[in-house]
Amino acid sequence: MSSESIEPILDHEAIANLRSLGDEGDDTFLREILTIYLEDVPQRLADLKSALARGEQPFFTRSAHTIKGSSANVGAREMKHLAEKLEQRSKVEPIATLAPQVVELEQAFARIEVDLRALIG
Repeated sequence: MSSESIEPILDHEAIANLRSLGDEGDDTFLREILTIYLEDVPQRLADLKSALARGEQPFFTRSAHTIKGSSANVGAREMKHLAEKLEQRSKVEPIATLAPQVVELEQAFARIEVDLRALIG
């Protein structure tokens, strides 16, 4: 984990908000949203790597933006923070220099994936 990361990995308030959108006492909606996130992020990470390999800055920036937004929605704080940094840096730096940060984002996903899968059950 990045030494800058001081927040908990999972925002339990965001999870509670998602839970409240479902039927009382039923986590079906929460499980659906988390499942979509867990299925989508690996594709977005692959998009980042593909854009990186091809030097496609706009696609790289959009992919980082998508990860940032979906991570914020499910309370994946570290993922949101790292994706936001990638998005911002990709606008002002050559994306070829951001490969280590993409790896860091992948590692953060591996960590949050464990917590989110536990919530799904």
